[in-house]
Amino acid sequence: MHSIFHSCFHCIILIAFAALVPTIVHSATLATDTQVLRLLKRSIDPNTIPRSSFLDSWDFKLDPCESSGGQFLGILCSIPSDNSTSRITAIYLDSSGYDGFLTPSIGNLTELTTLDLSRNNFRGPIPDTITDLRKLTTLYLPGNFFTGNIPVGITRLKKLQTLDLSHNSLSGIIPAQLSGLRSLTALRLSHNAFSGKIPSLTGAWQLHTLDLDSNQLYGNLPKFPTSLRTLSLSHNLLSGHLSSLRNLVNLKSLDLSSNRFTGAISHEVLTLPQVVSIDVSVNRLTAIEMTTLSGDTHLQELDVQGNLLRGHLPINLVSLRNLTSVNLARNQLSGHIPKEYGAKLGSSWRSLFLDHNFLWGNLPPEFSSSITRIRGSLAKNCLSCPETIRLCHGGQRPASECVGQNDRE
Repeated sequence: MHSIFHSCFHCIILIAFAALVPTIVHSATLATDTQVLRLLKRSIDPNTIPRSSFLDSWDFKLDPCESSGGQFLGILCSIPSDNSTSRITAIYLDSSGYDGFLTPSIGNLTELTTLDLSRNNFRGPIPDTITDLRKLTTLYLPGNFFTGNIPVGITRLKKLQTLDLSHNSLSGIIPAQLSGLRSLTALRLSHNAFSGKIPSLTGAWQLHTLDLDSNQLYGNLPKFPTSLRTLSLSHNLLSGHLSSLRNLVNLKSLDLSSNRFTGAISHEVLTLPQVVSIDVSVNRLTAIEMTTLSGDTHLQELDVQGNLLRGHLPINLVSLRNLTSVNLARNQLSGHIPKEYGAKLGSSWRSLFLDHNFLWGNLPPEFSSSITRIRGSLAKNCLSCPETIRLCHGGQRPASECVGQNDRE
């Protein structure tokens, strides 16, 4: 009897003691990673966190890496093979218009491979601590209001493959050290306020997409890595000749529109072996070099509108057998429309804009046919161009502007 009482007494003591000790729950997520998520959410104006959004699902009564269902949306974690804690490896925020700052503590997520905060309202500078994310492969921050410079230490992110800071309010120069990011395949910095010259990026030998549209970049073109497939530099203050592009043998899309380039579009550029689209509109180019054009190219779209081209329409364009769209509008071209253009209009060409030049004479017969599938315009020239033909809509130049055009022949 005594032993039974003694045992029960000890049971009561143990139960009472257990009640006094707080329950210890194993955390699947490293505590410092969880703290970063807390600080990230706190740095956002709570009034801009809509119900049912990703950030709204971050309930810190739960463990981020053990949550399931609709909790901690946009978070990916590592799954350790032993009993060690999980780490945050990716953050994908939805585009819900979150308004706030990117917390400097983001640099503590040292296992992070992807950070995607695109199309929100993040403000202020990109914290320098982001350069501590040495395993980062994707930094995707477009469509926000980030200001300041690109953090200099970003060149320490040797595993970075995609860097997209487009559509922000960033400024300063583009760091030449970006050329040291050997894993980089896509660099998008368009629609910011970057200035200065484009640095040589030949060291980034795997780069296939470079988009620097709509900045304040000036000067001549640098050397680019030959791996480039897409090069977009439109709406800047760039100048000089285009000859430095002739080695881009993998290039498929080239957009240099709305700059200050001069000289000729060389045949080496027009016949790049992989190029499909060339847009050099709204520049100061004076000629198209057609001396050795070959039909064995992939070029489909050529836009040279808004330049200073003079002389006759280039007949050799018809030798580019894959060409479907031609825009030579708003230049100073004169003379007849070649009959070879008429043959192309009835076959492979789907778009032809020759408006706002000084072309004169009669149209090739194919232009007079009822070709409804052709997009284009012949307006504001000196042509015999009846308004019954759709391409002639918009009228021609007044006779006073066409005086002496015949004398140029």
